[in-house]
Amino acid sequence: MNAVEIIKKKRNGGKLTKEEIKFFINKHLEGKITDYQVSAFLMAVHFNGMNDEETLHLTELMLNSGEIIDLSFINGAKVDKHSTGGVGDKTSLILSPQIAMLGIYVPMISGRGLGHTGGTLDKLESIEGFNINKNIQQYIETLAKIGCVMIGQTENVAPADKKFYAIRDVTATVDSIPLITSSILSKKLAEGAEAFVFDVKMGSGANLQNEDESRELAMKLVSVSKKFGKKAIAVLTDMHEPLGYKIGNWLEVEECIEVMKGKPVPDLIKVNNVLAGAMIFLGGKANSIDEGEKIADELLAGGKVYYKFLDMVREHNGSVEYIEDYNNLKRAKYSRKITAEKSGYINKLDAYGFGLANVELGGGRKKADDRIDFLSGIILEKKCGDKVKKGDTICVMYAEDEERFENSIVLIDKSIEINEVNTFKKNLIMDIIY
Repeated sequence: MNAVEIIKKKRNGGKLTKEEIKFFINKHLEGKITDYQVSAFLMAVHFNGMNDEETLHLTELMLNSGEIIDLSFINGAKVDKHSTGGVGDKTSLILSPQIAMLGIYVPMISGRGLGHTGGTLDKLESIEGFNINKNIQQYIETLAKIGCVMIGQTENVAPADKKFYAIRDVTATVDSIPLITSSILSKKLAEGAEAFVFDVKMGSGANLQNEDESRELAMKLVSVSKKFGKKAIAVLTDMHEPLGYKIGNWLEVEECIEVMKGKPVPDLIKVNNVLAGAMIFLGGKANSIDEGEKIADELLAGGKVYYKFLDMVREHNGSVEYIEDYNNLKRAKYSRKITAEKSGYINKLDAYGFGLANVELGGGRKKADDRIDFLSGIILEKKCGDKVKKGDTICVMYAEDEERFENSIVLIDKSIEINEVNTFKKNLIMDIIY
């Protein structure tokens, strides 16, 4: 076996054996297969796909490329949530402490932003001092102590995925069902959870913009999880417009704080609490997802989730003072307003366009080694279905460099549609798959 023949076989639509996939992964980890060969392999998979058996093999081999964490000593349900990626998608920061309050443990190994979508790790790092690089022992100790933990992949957890993940982000190979499935599950299966809730985004702002493909991904995530002996639920949620009002790393943390302190952000709260409800159900604290959602609603409305969130920040060496100072509105140096060009109703705020604009502003990466400006981003003042008058502010953009506004303005202008009649219909929860 050699890398070129394996790439050629997949390029030509062939089915790879477990041994071929294992050879390719191991030799890359040993430095004997280059990043550019991995890029070619990923593109071949992107164009020709993988069948169920190949996807299962890829997941298993990525999982077994590193350490699998044993949390069996913790006496309690261990449930995690993972999103396939969206714009303004920030629920992990709310539901992790929320679920932990019920005695359900939330072991979460998260990722960075991919393409136009945001990443949980980047949001967490926008909190002054927050350490996402705990080692495995520290991860276990934090989880056992407060019931939730949020870190990035260590060198020992699914290292093959970590390498592939970085290359996918900058080679336009993010939106591939087998690659997404193996990437998500290799991390999730390694982290020690017993059950998973997958938030699979549907719409323009999703990594898979075709809704049939999103549904296929949801079914694949659930079925592969079950093959590994795990309980799983996939919730298909809307990503045609950004979730909530704030896009960008610190801005999204800020909005989570506001929600935990009682601010009504209806779409964010609804999606968060349905996902939380599914976790509560899988964790054995509710008899149905609906019952779990009601418990989640009551928890969030009670105001104590915020203090659990502060516990988590503290345990990760983050600055609680930085969080509590959120009312001082930390913002990037420069701002620009986007206003309505005519009166009417907002029919579209295209999530994909807003995600790309956030990257242009400095809130995401075009290359794997790009530095993120944590305070850059976009604040929406209107949502789909809202009535506007000509000249009303629709959103405000923030950046540390004025030159970043040029491309962002073009992208956002193309992402907004205003009609004379309100034709927008919101359907946040599109389906639930067991």
